[in-house]
Amino acid sequence: MCVAVRRKLQLYFWKDRAFHELQGDFSVPDVPKSMAWCENSICVGFKRDYYLIRVDGKGSIKELFPTGKQLEPLAVPLEDGKVAVGQDDLTVVLNEEGTCTPKCALNWTDIPMAMEHQPPYIIAVLPRYVEVRTFEPRLLVQSIELQRPRFVTSGGPNIVYVASNHFVWRLVPVSIAIQIQQLLQDKQFELALQLARMKDDLDTEKRQQIHHIQNLFAFNLFCQKRFEDSMQVFAKLGTDPTHVIGMYPDLLPSDYKKHLQYPNPVPVLSGAELEKANLALIDYLTQKRSHLVKKLNDSDHQPTTSPLMEGTPTIKSKKKLLQIIDTTLLKCYLHTNTALVAPLLRLENNHCHVEESEHVLKKAHKYSELIILYEKKGLHEKALQVLVDQSKKANSPLKGHERTVQYLQRLGAENLSLTFAYCRWVLRNHPEDGLKIFTEDLPEVECLPRKSILDFLLENFIELAVPYLEHVILTWEDQTPEFHNYLIKLYCEKVQGLMKALPGLACNELKGGGAVPAGTEEGELGEFRRKLLDFLEISDCYQPDQLISYFPFDGLLEERALLLGRMGKHEQALFIYVHILQDTNMAEQYCHKHYDRNKEGNKDVYLSLIRMYLSPPDVHCLGPIKIKLKVPEPNLGAALAVLEQHHGKLNTTKAINLLPANTKIKDIQIFLEKVLEENAQRKRFNQVLKNLLHSDFLRVQEERISHQQLKCVITEEKCLCPISKWGSRTLFLCQRCRLRQHMKGQRPAGNEDIQKLLFISRSVLNPGKCKSYILPVTIARESHQLLYVTAHLMVFHCLAVSNVQVKHKYILCLASGHISTMLLMYQILSVYAMASDNPKEDCRFQAFIY
Repeated sequence: MCVAVRRKLQLYFWKDRAFHELQGDFSVPDVPKSMAWCENSICVGFKRDYYLIRVDGKGSIKELFPTGKQLEPLAVPLEDGKVAVGQDDLTVVLNEEGTCTPKCALNWTDIPMAMEHQPPYIIAVLPRYVEVRTFEPRLLVQSIELQRPRFVTSGGPNIVYVASNHFVWRLVPVSIAIQIQQLLQDKQFELALQLARMKDDLDTEKRQQIHHIQNLFAFNLFCQKRFEDSMQVFAKLGTDPTHVIGMYPDLLPSDYKKHLQYPNPVPVLSGAELEKANLALIDYLTQKRSHLVKKLNDSDHQPTTSPLMEGTPTIKSKKKLLQIIDTTLLKCYLHTNTALVAPLLRLENNHCHVEESEHVLKKAHKYSELIILYEKKGLHEKALQVLVDQSKKANSPLKGHERTVQYLQRLGAENLSLTFAYCRWVLRNHPEDGLKIFTEDLPEVECLPRKSILDFLLENFIELAVPYLEHVILTWEDQTPEFHNYLIKLYCEKVQGLMKALPGLACNELKGGGAVPAGTEEGELGEFRRKLLDFLEISDCYQPDQLISYFPFDGLLEERALLLGRMGKHEQALFIYVHILQDTNMAEQYCHKHYDRNKEGNKDVYLSLIRMYLSPPDVHCLGPIKIKLKVPEPNLGAALAVLEQHHGKLNTTKAINLLPANTKIKDIQIFLEKVLEENAQRKRFNQVLKNLLHSDFLRVQEERISHQQLKCVITEEKCLCPISKWGSRTLFLCQRCRLRQHMKGQRPAGNEDIQKLLFISRSVLNPGKCKSYILPVTIARESHQLLYVTAHLMVFHCLAVSNVQVKHKYILCLASGHISTMLLMYQILSVYAMASDNPKEDCRFQAFIY
């Protein structure tokens, strides 16, 4: 509580049924005329000015503005913690910082003498009457004429008293229900909402009435051409989108729209107003769509839409609602921004109604967007038919074959029959571009069944089968033997057809009489034959035994020789090179390519060449040949040249046996010298290697002897083995060190040691005598040591049975003798180590191999 005493303000608070001083007095510049709380501040009106005093312990004072011409300053607290102050005939609303709030200032018809706030109204006493106004909206609600009123005060909710010097009046409010009804008729929906929230009805009825008023308010905003504000209210209310769409022309089917009802006739929109309304509707529907798509797969979520007018049916299905929204968005985009049509149709979750969308797109001549619609809906045949029809129109954006090719490339293997049906006209008129339907570097194209495509091309467009197979094999690196065989057959058929058209070149004869090297012919013949030869060389996937019949003896001899080489028939291939083509260079290149020292069929290929030179077979050994050939004659010079150049790849004995008996030594002198020189060099190399290996062997022997000379000094209390110190109640035997002494000539373990071990075994049965036991195990080269090992294992078994805490450290020394016995003992120790039941045991295993 704040009390003004002359030029001071005193603050009190109520506690324990008494007032207590809050803090010290505030000094003010003048005598306060009016005061009002404003949150944690006090608005004080003096004779000339208004001030704002902060109650924050410091008492800061802020000067606001002059009071104006009125005799007394007015400061009235409002229900929301703000304060209304008067300046002449103007009333403004201030917050606790002293700044004007967004609420509109009120202009009275005269200078108020007193004011009172009775939500949602503010009542002011003027010289001749009382005015009732509202801040939001800024309205004059009522003027009540009274005889010289001067004072006004509130006695509680809906209780207001007005007084003059001689009379007191009470202002009785009209029923809120009647006020709301009247306000709705006057289309004052904002004020009606404020009154509806103040009613004391049940929550359900109150909520329904508020919702109804808000729908009327949104509809009224739409009628006032405030489209954005209207859509924002509809979005908050959750009004059925179809009822909102129904206010627009030509967006809903007429048979559905006739079931919708509205409070008043819907305004007719056109021109700029319609475009503005469509933009607001687009924002509204986009927001609704986003919300529905998120909940589309949620079976527990049902769309909660409300009608704009009670009794109007609403749509409950989310998919149906999305279909209407997407189709409406499509129509709006066509009216406002056509660039957004394609992105909408490309959405994966696009729900546009096909027939309705098809109709509006065709009407707008948007055929590119129509293709997108068909593709997303899986109506590929319709899309392809549109592409075919539009490709022939000169002014169409789909003119030509490019869009058809692109569309067919995306169809995939599941629509292969459709692809075959609609690619024919492209392959017929534009074969190079049409082939890209099956060869483009796209995932959908690469996954197409290649055998089916090849069969289709072979049946209908055989001239395109070769470039298709070339792409499949050379670009995609397909290694299917069937494709490689087909490509070779097609090459062969093409070459043979060209050779028939040029009979002078059929048998590799040039017009001047010289031989034409295969692949160097003029025109297409040389091009395709070069391709055939290269492919036979580089491909490893074709099956030569299935292709050999396609290469006759009257032509394509080089190709046949390559196939024979792949089949391992080297003598037949060399016969073609040596006696038919008479090209020794090609014969040697053939041998160089196929020679392999480690392969049985290829290591004697040079011997076959020498045999072909020295003992040529009959001309008809290969079968019927139409070419006229001379009888093959021996060629000793060529055979000797092979001996000299490739002596390292020949079996010397077999090669000499092939030579004629009358061959002179001087003819093979160079060959023999090279062979002897090579053998001598190999012998020297092996001798050096032998000496190096022997030197390494001696070094290892020295290291062995050095390690065997190590010795250990053992006393009764100390052991040189790296084992931790043992306590007074630990019995320790180290057979490992004793073994090393034995190996240097000391006594072996005997019966005395065994007696000690048996004593240990008896002690273990009584845990009080032996707390721990460190167990080393040794297997030596002497057979009688096995008894010692067996005794150790008996002790270990006793320890395990009696659950004595054991620190095991296995030291396994493997000597050179009794390997099978040592491996057996190694396995026994490993089993004991793994089968230990005592989790506290420290099981470690070490192995030393001597």
